Amino acid sequence: MLDFTWRLFTKTGNIDTYLLFKEIEKELTNGAETEKEELTELDFPVS
Repeated sequence: MLDFTWRLFTKTGNIDTYLLFKEIEKELTNGAETEKEELTELDFPVS
């Protein structure tokens, strides 16, 4: 989805498409960080 949005932006130059791209990118980054934190918590539970 991220690649498609970027390609669409590069072809159209539409700023809304770029903003959507950045939003998706941010969500993917936050999701990876959240997953990493959850896995760390499972390995080292806080009592």
